[in-house]
Amino acid sequence: MTRRATDDSKALDAFLATKFEIDAMLERLAALSADHFETSPDEVNWGHVGTLNHYRAKLREITDMAFREGEHAE
Repeated sequence: MTRRATDDSKALDAFLATKFEIDAMLERLAALSADHFETSPDEVNWGHVGTLNHYRAKLREITDMAFREGEHAE
């Protein structure tokens, strides 16, 4: 095996480990969202709105980079 192939297989292993970690985070977020972020309608206040807006902004940054949208548009 050449050095290049070894480096690439290590890169693939690292890539897949990172992808699986991202998949797990997305599953957890989807479940939390399905549960309305553990907040009942009777409890919602502006603090909850602020928290969700913070989450949304972070996710928007990621999706803009991933899909080359927003400030990352070409």
